[in-house]
Amino acid sequence: MTRKPLTLTGSALAVLRALVERGPSTRPQLGQDLGLSRPTMSAAMAELMEAGLVEPIGSVQGGMGRRAVEYRVATHAGHVIAVDAGSTHIRLRLSTLDRRLLHASLHPLPNSQYSLTPQISSVVADAVAEALEKTEVDWGPLLAMVIAIPTRVVGPEGDTAATDQEVIFTNFTPPPQVDCTLVNNVNCAAVAEYHYGAARGHQTFAFLQVGVKIGLGLMLNGQILPGVNGAAGEIGHITFPFAPGLTPVPGEAERYIGTEAFMARVRADWPKGSGRPPADTYELLARAGEGDAAALRHVEGHAAEIGAVIAICVSVIDPGLVVLGGGYGASPLLRPKVEEVVRHLAFPAEITTSTLAAEATVLGAERLAVDRAVSVLLGLPA
Repeated sequence: MTRKPLTLTGSALAVLRALVERGPSTRPQLGQDLGLSRPTMSAAMAELMEAGLVEPIGSVQGGMGRRAVEYRVATHAGHVIAVDAGSTHIRLRLSTLDRRLLHASLHPLPNSQYSLTPQISSVVADAVAEALEKTEVDWGPLLAMVIAIPTRVVGPEGDTAATDQEVIFTNFTPPPQVDCTLVNNVNCAAVAEYHYGAARGHQTFAFLQVGVKIGLGLMLNGQILPGVNGAAGEIGHITFPFAPGLTPVPGEAERYIGTEAFMARVRADWPKGSGRPPADTYELLARAGEGDAAALRHVEGHAAEIGAVIAICVSVIDPGLVVLGGGYGASPLLRPKVEEVVRHLAFPAEITTSTLAAEATVLGAERLAVDRAVSVLLGLPA
């Protein structure tokens, strides 16, 4: 099921975008926020109702004891699918255009994937197939899909072979006639933090993800900076190691800071009198949180290394705010040492921790999918 592009007046489009952004609202609320008169607001709402884009959902108590009808984006107006094709899990959200969740799933990968692999593609295919099977007719058409992938992404005119982004399609084929977009996973997480998380109210900030891999999302004046080669924020490729007698290796900073190499160092350096080494970062952080001296030493040491990486970002970008995220990076145990190191090595920058945790990437992908869906619905440029 597909729609022909709709043509809306400017006021109706503004109301639709407001409902997409904020969820259920009354006409007086929307009129006040958008600066629309009562007649204009009434005409815009009637236009959207006739187009099948909004629906009333009841009434709420307003001022002066009056009740006002509350409206939302119609469920049957369409839906989107967002996928986080991560290194350890595949997360999927199927939602309405105002981000009401209709279906969600979590699919663990058999083992950690350092790069985008056919195995990730297979699990994405299974997750999307499951979502399509659960889709109900009254959810309307699938208008857009965004897949967040752990690699840089370029457009059709770029060198897609060099990015490995097409690996996602090894075992997965998007549904026909659906706008399917690939976006770097860290950029998606930055979008979510900007709209819903720790960076709300900040037009410029950096988001550093630390997990199996590391990556940086850069929001400048409210816009994600992708870079000419889709490589803006690929901080794992900074020159490393950089010292006399050492030859820098591409991607070595990411491998060194990433949790697999970090945990290998932890196991190799674990004191003999401190029991068995932690099995993974989750256990390491738990033991550090309980005051285990050996665990705390390793967590603080790694936080100092992460702080040094962030200091490079702050020295070059001067973002003012850095949000720490990712499966490991979002731990509040890292923040004090990271702040100390950044303050010592670079310029002033607020360091904070993600409030969205593991959901950041899929929520950002959902947000981008909704933006694309509205453009598809109205025949606007993406």
